[in-house]
Amino acid sequence: MDVSSDYEVLVVFDDPDDTTAPVLAEYAESDQRVKPTLNTYGRGPAPALRYGMDHATAPAIVVMMADSSDDPRQIDEMVERVEQGNAVVAASRYMKGGRQLGGPLIKRTLSRLAGLSLFYLARVGTHDATNSFKAYSRDFVRAVGVDSEKGFEMGIELVSKARRARLDVDEVPTVWRDRTAGESRFQVVEWIPHYVRWYLFAFGRRLTPQEIGSRKEDVHE
Repeated sequence: MDVSSDYEVLVVFDDPDDTTAPVLAEYAESDQRVKPTLNTYGRGPAPALRYGMDHATAPAIVVMMADSSDDPRQIDEMVERVEQGNAVVAASRYMKGGRQLGGPLIKRTLSRLAGLSLFYLARVGTHDATNSFKAYSRDFVRAVGVDSEKGFEMGIELVSKARRARLDVDEVPTVWRDRTAGESRFQVVEWIPHYVRWYLFAFGRRLTPQEIGSRKEDVHE
């Protein structure tokens, strides 16, 4: 991986019988930075992401997909910006210099509309709140918590929480490429309501990270 910073890689999978598990175990024998990680929070992207976040030990946590759609060459810069004091650093497809290549039309359209409207209307600090490829301050994540239950809503959740806490959010341009093998499990109809609640949450009054972390029910207040 094209990363010069010290790092560990938690590769999270849902099932001990997953066909990637033995491949990961073999790879980890030659590179101790790779940690095959069995998710015990429940099946699906959101529980897997929460599990990985909870078990990461570095002060900066980077979330990226394992389908080669994200560009690891940007990790060093993203981590550096977290170390400079940003709560969240997004790899942005929709800022100047960013691009999105491929992917379903409706997903691309909704993602772009959500990202640009949050940037200009809610002033969240990034043009691309919905992209999962982000770096986070571990202290920030521990303070506000992660409540996501479905899909990849965590990306927009934590951007919205940073905005409500009035913490710094930054971004770097990225070129996102749709997967060339396998099938995406993105479920637009089922997951949209979960994205909408965090979209609306970004527009609320200022809260402390501790107040945000203690809230589990009414995210619209």
